[in-house]
Amino acid sequence: MTKDYGGIINELVTGGWKHPHNGQKVTINIRSIVIKDTIDGMEGQLIYPLHKNEKLGIVSDTFTHEALGRRVAAAARSEGFAIEEIIWKNPAATEEGVAELRHLSRHCDGLIAVGSGTINDSVKYATFLDKKQYSVFPTSPQTAYTTATASILFGGFKKSLTAHPPQGVFFDLAAVSRCPIRLTRSAYADVICRTTAQVDWLLSHLLWGTAYRELPYILLAYDEDALFDRAAALEKADMEAYGVLVRICAIMGLGTCFTETTHSGSMGEHMMSHYIDMFAGDAHPGTLHGEQVGVTTLTMSCLQNRILDKPRPPILAPTNIDAAGMVARYGKEIGQNCIKQLERKALDRKKADEFNLFLEENWEGLSARLRDVMLPSERLWQAMAKIGAPKTATELGLSQDFYREAVIHSREIRDRYTMLDVAADSGMLEAFAGKQG
Repeated sequence: MTKDYGGIINELVTGGWKHPHNGQKVTINIRSIVIKDTIDGMEGQLIYPLHKNEKLGIVSDTFTHEALGRRVAAAARSEGFAIEEIIWKNPAATEEGVAELRHLSRHCDGLIAVGSGTINDSVKYATFLDKKQYSVFPTSPQTAYTTATASILFGGFKKSLTAHPPQGVFFDLAAVSRCPIRLTRSAYADVICRTTAQVDWLLSHLLWGTAYRELPYILLAYDEDALFDRAAALEKADMEAYGVLVRICAIMGLGTCFTETTHSGSMGEHMMSHYIDMFAGDAHPGTLHGEQVGVTTLTMSCLQNRILDKPRPPILAPTNIDAAGMVARYGKEIGQNCIKQLERKALDRKKADEFNLFLEENWEGLSARLRDVMLPSERLWQAMAKIGAPKTATELGLSQDFYREAVIHSREIRDRYTMLDVAADSGMLEAFAGKQG
């Protein structure tokens, strides 16, 4: 008999969970999310109500086909589905990769993704463009399965593009736990950014009036302590630990459905990771997204704790927009885009004075509110050490000089206001970055 690890996810799928603050039922737009120790033999039954009467393309790469794809295809055939197995030899979550996948799947009515980052994001965006439905069988833990966005490289920019969520997400923990431990570490490192993303988003809300919702964090709080407590158990393929990690990943992804933005799990720490992907070039060490986010989360947490632990607020100056420097660093096209991103959140003299007055009058209450949602950097560091994930840029394989560049300049690539902007506009970011790596 299989064991169910859905927990609160099951209540969200059925509409049985109520918001503790207002008593309203919270619904999601994914029809089925299953988290079990095994779903071997059940795959076709899970797919059938979501994709009946469709010719299905089962999309995997050479590794995930052997890990799970072949089994899913056989189970779907046993339910009477017409199946086309698409074993994507060189998958890429890029504009060109999505175009290739759309061509490969042109004869299919719907797609089943079997894999993780590249496969899932590419299938998600391809089906969104082609107005087809899809479901996914993950082969590693990750947050992206339950989002309504896809992370695709377009014109040199890693973008979170509007897409659609899957019809079904089916986690076979036995299969997921067999993924390379590096992928598990990467997923774990990716989700500990809850604390830094929430601090940044709430900061933006308090200073700029950015729309902000607590719902994703209320749901994440159910499992966050267990996530830290069971870190070491993941290396032993402990089912309870994987159940916790997968639930956290799923809820983190659902945050985009609740808020219609990725702010709840992607702020300053993700800007630094995106900067690495966009500009490291040949010096990129081939690190995974989550590995990078884990390191940048530790950096961001250190910065946030340092600023919020001060008895007095930072004093902000008008934002220095070095347009010539950005064009020189990134080239004309990307440089001009970065200038526009920074201009949207830049402080002029009037805005800087307004913020400084607000911070001076409200620092005690504002910093206390932010500290309430912030975890100590030491707790994050200890958890990363327990699971054996990279904790520094050096451990990622990045040079200290490039990582310092990422800390200083990553705020330029996106218009989201974060503690990186506070540090830069108060003249402390460069000194802080000089001690990182």
